[in-house]
Amino acid sequence: MTIVQAAAPIAKADFIEGMAKGMAVLESFDTERQRLNATLAAQRTGLTRAAARRHLLTLAHLGYLETDGSYFWLAPKVLRFSGSYLASARLPRVLQPTLNRLAAQTQQSFSAVVLDGNEVVIVARSGVYGAPSRVLAYGLHLGARLPAHPTSTGRVLLAALPPVELTQWLKGHTLQRLTPHTITQVGPLRQVIAKARRDDYCLAVEEHELGVHALAVPLRNLQGHTVAALNVVASPKQIDEGSLQRDMLPLLQDAARELRGLL
Repeated sequence: MTIVQAAAPIAKADFIEGMAKGMAVLESFDTERQRLNATLAAQRTGLTRAAARRHLLTLAHLGYLETDGSYFWLAPKVLRFSGSYLASARLPRVLQPTLNRLAAQTQQSFSAVVLDGNEVVIVARSGVYGAPSRVLAYGLHLGARLPAHPTSTGRVLLAALPPVELTQWLKGHTLQRLTPHTITQVGPLRQVIAKARRDDYCLAVEEHELGVHALAVPLRNLQGHTVAALNVVASPKQIDEGSLQRDMLPLLQDAARELRGLL
């Protein structure tokens, strides 16, 4: 049972190295580095500065980057990829009505998330109905990428990995400290993931962002494979840990059961 689909085998003659390098340059832009010059792009991708510069200029020429002549940043055209996915992919369309219903029922914010490498990606989310919404640095927008290790959804999804894959994941990723509460040691994180597997849910308290806690459950299909995670994110000032588990966990679990036949 795996969360991330492994890359399909490809013959060396079929592999377009230039395309791979161009995608690496495009993916080097993130929330930490929103503007890159050739030197920074080279550092982030492992390319030479000259190669990074050519890729940046080409991507700008194609409309995927904007530039002031020295620095480059993402252009709105990159949203074509996410827009096409959200419009055509089945998973977000199936989940959206449930997320909207939960939000309308509770006045809280709900998301559906998948695992992609060392990050989780929000593929569907609700609004907050009937209450003022708080903009969280947590990144509650479609396509947002969050580190897996300190998030409730990440831990639920990691808990679904086979033991060998989980061990490889833990060995291959740096556990960055984001708040004073973030677990950054492999042993304690493995214990938390094991608990999430036993409990079939995970509560993460102020590990990704101070003043934010989140509760997540796995979303499984009829074959029992975990395909995503469903979570609710709130401020402790709005709802404490005990209330979050007591009031929200049954709603998440019921929703997961209802969705199982659709996934």
